[in-house]
Amino acid sequence: MKEVKLNNGVLIPQPGFGTFLTPDGETAVNAVRCAIEQGYRHIDTAAVYGNEVSVGEGIRQGGVPREELFVTSKVWNTERGYETTLRAFDKTLKDLGLDYLDLYLIHWPANTLQFGDAADGINQETWRALEKLYNEGMIRAIGLSNFMPHHLEAVLQKAEVMPAVDQIEYHPGFLQQECVDYCKEKGIVVEAWSPLGRGSVLFDELLMGLAEKYGSTVAQLVVRWVMQKGIVPLVKSITPSRIEENYQVFDFQIMDEDMALIDGMASSRIGSDPDEATF
Repeated sequence: MKEVKLNNGVLIPQPGFGTFLTPDGETAVNAVRCAIEQGYRHIDTAAVYGNEVSVGEGIRQGGVPREELFVTSKVWNTERGYETTLRAFDKTLKDLGLDYLDLYLIHWPANTLQFGDAADGINQETWRALEKLYNEGMIRAIGLSNFMPHHLEAVLQKAEVMPAVDQIEYHPGFLQQECVDYCKEKGIVVEAWSPLGRGSVLFDELLMGLAEKYGSTVAQLVVRWVMQKGIVPLVKSITPSRIEENYQVFDFQIMDEDMALIDGMASSRIGSDPDEATF
């Protein structure tokens, strides 16, 4: 379960190591280096995180050959569109100090709340830029983030390359099942951002009881649950012990009845609704 095959044959390692809200500078460098040393081979960042330079340095200090790593970044909302996306990608690559990316995503869809009838066209033009970079060999796979089925449909109307990934909010109690089912039908791998609900799940009584049953921590239980759902989890921490803990998820299997218990939990969205975002 350490790798998932994308629809173009590229293998994506799991779990991934996320860097959202990881402070730029020494903190980010050390976190990424530690993650690589602990076995992570998938590093996820984004231009808007403001830490790509430090993430790149952490990658270099990790001491693993570049071809053994899977590095993801994302184009931010202010850079949507064809030419602006191409320029944004160049800056990301320069900041990371890399020659190519393994995965590049549109971070959020342009929505009708902000852009009215122009929203679909903006997303299509942004996607066209990703296709150009993909066809030129600058990116091994391209995808989307926070795109719901109706956003995806608009992109697919003009797409020449099928998205490989859709990265969405996904954690116990917030499954976004319609989007997950749509992606699976289309052969698009789903990635889970904030699978631990930004820490909100760690003291849930049901999860604490199940974690004790499996001899794991709650974080390990949830990461394993996400993986057994066929979804790639992105976990983050700046604490070495937790970075290590979150990767130790390959030595147990959650039983079907316990998977169902976690599936049935009730929770709510912690991030923004893609159709209501105004940033």
